Amino acid sequence: MKLSRIIKKVRRDGIRPISDYIKTNIFKTKTPFFKQIKNQFRDKAGLEIGGPSMIFKPEGYIPLYTILKQADGCNFNNTTVWEGNIKEGMTYDVGARDVGIQYIRDSVDLNGIKDGTYDFILSSHSLEHIANPIKALKEWLRVLKKGGGILLILPDQKFTFDNKRPVTEFSHLLMDYEKGATEEDLTHLEEILSLHDLSRDEDAGTEADFKARSLQNFNNRCLHHHVYDLSLLREIFSHLNVEVCFEETTSPYNHIIVGKKR
Repeated sequence: MKLSRIIKKVRRDGIRPISDYIKTNIFKTKTPFFKQIKNQFRDKAGLEIGGPSMIFKPEGYIPLYTILKQADGCNFNNTTVWEGNIKEGMTYDVGARDVGIQYIRDSVDLNGIKDGTYDFILSSHSLEHIANPIKALKEWLRVLKKGGGILLILPDQKFTFDNKRPVTEFSHLLMDYEKGATEEDLTHLEEILSLHDLSRDEDAGTEADFKARSLQNFNNRCLHHHVYDLSLLREIFSHLNVEVCFEETTSPYNHIIVGKKR
């Protein structure tokens, strides 16, 4: 991280994000609850939505890839902003014991994957990009075995370009589910355009650039449809009959929640 960027971030966000960045990326600090969740994932086979994710790598805050038997992956297209060009098939290699399957499909419809296939589900910074999160989570839970673990990581709005937006109400998520919102949905675009903090989104460009990109969201999936905190995530888990095992709000900039399918 360049000195000029560090100074800019300290002036904007205070010292905590920088100290957390140093702890996580230089001293390779791990989450305190990693030891507690290891057995839920060790030597297991699961599915990751929208990965691979730096946070799960050996040098990451939650280095799960190092203890997995296999991780399959699901991305919405053969080309994404985050992963570049990817190919469906036995190409999902995160360093687990076995190479996994890369699926190319929307995560709200995991067609071709049988009920109860996986021991765990992982999702880091993906759910906020999905227009119908309740539908997506129901589908993820469908392919998860009873007693299987689900680990979600969502951005903490205070440290992102969503800092001016309110946390989404659970009733709104239910409304999106009941009306059958699809990935073409731009219901939240007006709020996003008016409250998006461009000073914290260097890749977005100008207001005009950001609007143009947002109007093409079905193709790029860059929008954050909803804003989450741990309270909302607990409410979602309760609604879906998922037992909360661990939760943490930590930096860099994450809400982390681990649950078990009842």
